[in-house]
Amino acid sequence: MSEVTVDVSGISPTTTEDQLFDFFSFCGKIKSIKINDEDPKKKTALVAFEKHSAAKTALMLNGGTLDGATLTVTSDVEHADHHDPHDQHAGESFEQSDKPRAGIAAEYLAKGYKLSDQILQRAIEIDTKQGISSKFLSYMTNLDKSVGQRALGPDQTISGKVQSAIKDAHTRAKSVDEQKGYTKVAHEYYSKALSSPFGQSVLSFYTNTSKQVVDIHQEAIRIKGHAPAPAPTAAAGSEAQPEPSTQAAPTVV
Repeated sequence: MSEVTVDVSGISPTTTEDQLFDFFSFCGKIKSIKINDEDPKKKTALVAFEKHSAAKTALMLNGGTLDGATLTVTSDVEHADHHDPHDQHAGESFEQSDKPRAGIAAEYLAKGYKLSDQILQRAIEIDTKQGISSKFLSYMTNLDKSVGQRALGPDQTISGKVQSAIKDAHTRAKSVDEQKGYTKVAHEYYSKALSSPFGQSVLSFYTNTSKQVVDIHQEAIRIKGHAPAPAPTAAAGSEAQPEPSTQAAPTVV
């Protein structure tokens, strides 16, 4: 089996291994990071992931910036998305690398990193060309049903209700969550989002490959916990760095 690694160069001399780990952990599970800093002016790293899909997401970030330096992310291996249908079970949790790239990009923005529109468009193109993980789609479909049954009754889904009904269901779902502690489980964000007045928008974002850059910005706002609203586009140039007051970390469910 080929190595699931990417080469990272152009790293700032001040960038630590922890910073690299935080940055690339949005892509998926990391096995190791080997830094070569013999020449401080040409600091490089070899990042090893558990899955090829994670490495492919990392390549999407080529040209981004971290700690004030422009990163070059390359690989001698062609990393493909391989999802074994035999590993998919109803209600089974999924991994970070199973998510649509547009969703991962939204998480970067929500955690304080700045991604250029070029990188966001790259994420959209990968989702459109390769499709979205069937495991993730299965998860979202099952969650849509489970949230709908809790909030609306048997055989109900959030996506099957009009906006007014969802708004009324939100109050009931919130009450149920508080009583049974649903908000403490791993899929807290998705569960709460689907049972909110904008649940249809959330479901559409994660299950539809037809997206625009502005949709990613809006999803980032939803992840932060705010109501959806148009967000300004990222600054020109390929940037991917956290704001000083924000600790970057992936939304792992």
